[in-house]
Amino acid sequence: MSRIGVKPITVPAGVEVTIAEGNLVTVKGPKGTLSKKFDASLTIKKEENTITVERPTNNKQHRSLHGLTRTLLDNMVIGVTNGFEKKLELVGVGYRAQKQGKKLIMSLGFSHPVEMEDPEGITVEAPNQTELIVKGIDKQLVGNYAAKIRDWRKPEPYKGKGIRYAGEVVRRKEGKTGKK
Repeated sequence: MSRIGVKPITVPAGVEVTIAEGNLVTVKGPKGTLSKKFDASLTIKKEENTITVERPTNNKQHRSLHGLTRTLLDNMVIGVTNGFEKKLELVGVGYRAQKQGKKLIMSLGFSHPVEMEDPEGITVEAPNQTELIVKGIDKQLVGNYAAKIRDWRKPEPYKGKGIRYAGEVVRRKEGKTGKK
């Protein structure tokens, strides 16, 4: 039995969940609306303020989709109530970021500044020059956009310079030593 898939999802007050034909689930909350189509073989039931996911058989595909579907639904409910955020840190001399409207402008040691436009549903804040906070209601979009920002300068192992997630530990390597 799936330990994650059998847990019911509690729907908080102010959140409206509708399940349409073909497992199209729409979740409306104070922060916005998310909708996603799930596998039609699974059964998604809404009873009062809980959502449950049931699988028809015990074969491998249904077992793997059971926990995934439940987790995605839970993330949709959390997203429309609290939202998600990823924090990034810029480490390095001259590495800085700033916001101009919907554009994120970063100086990362290249000859020109890197400019990125915020995608639909995502907001980026720069509380100071070396910190970024990516916020949104869709967990997947927030994580993907934070990863795209990080891809411009991944942390390197010798000096630790680059863009890293808050709390990320970069394994440091020892530099070259002289001949003996």
